[in-house]
Amino acid sequence: MTEPQLGGTYDQILAFARWSEANGMASFARSDHYYTTRQPTPEATDAFATLAGLARDTDRIRLAVMVSPVTFRHPAVIAKTAATIDQMSGGRLDLGVGTGWMEAEHTAYGLPFPPWKERFARLEDALEYLKAAFGPDPAAHAGPHYQLDANARPKAPGIRLMVGGRGATRTPTLAGTHADEYNHFLDTPEVIGPKIELMRQVADGREVLASVMGGGIVGRTDAEYRDHLARFAASRGKTPEEIEESFVAEGVPMGTPSRVAETLAALSEVGVQRWYVQWLDVGDLDGFAATIEAIRAG
Repeated sequence: MTEPQLGGTYDQILAFARWSEANGMASFARSDHYYTTRQPTPEATDAFATLAGLARDTDRIRLAVMVSPVTFRHPAVIAKTAATIDQMSGGRLDLGVGTGWMEAEHTAYGLPFPPWKERFARLEDALEYLKAAFGPDPAAHAGPHYQLDANARPKAPGIRLMVGGRGATRTPTLAGTHADEYNHFLDTPEVIGPKIELMRQVADGREVLASVMGGGIVGRTDAEYRDHLARFAASRGKTPEEIEESFVAEGVPMGTPSRVAETLAALSEVGVQRWYVQWLDVGDLDGFAATIEAIRAG
């Protein structure tokens, strides 16, 4: 899971996607942001444009956007673009949609940023439209915010809808109702478990993948882990002890491969099926590869 609004060229993103594909990973994901408040302001590539490129420049790995705000694009534009990318990829696109949350980003680009209640209502309306648009039959959609002909062409037989977020009830309910995948930020099993359980109840037997997204600090040996932890803590102006205590409390996989395996096993027990390993620096493929190697060693 990459965050190219923090910088990175298409060629760097492609290198990550190809490495992930060559090394047997299930999916390559990227965020959909136009902007970051970091200074100096880095380059930020467009999510759908890069995924269209990856659709032709990769062969097997699934491609995901996590997640596209409904404030950025009209749902009909999202549907048409996603269906095109799905066709270009041979049916490998996972389409994540969300409410949008970074007000500064919207202000910088002149995009409307309604109150949260309206954004969530628009998300629910958009999900109903997208579900109809990607279905096998022509269908009209008449919701409170969007009234559309839902017959999207080209059809998108491989496309999967993803809903993500930390909400306790509405997000897992939306995922259970409309989505093929429910994604949650990394957290403890005690926090995530009840939400997955609610999502499953709403899905009522319909198959929905439960996934988490977030980073981890991992080392093949304790010494290597301590070195990674110290460098990360220094970059945040914290002590290693402060970072370790707060991250462990938040359910972040930390430590040697065996410790990480224990954390992932606990998440698996409450229903988590996939971990999107968040990696912020798409210029550091070697560091990412070493992290994946350490995770797999467990």
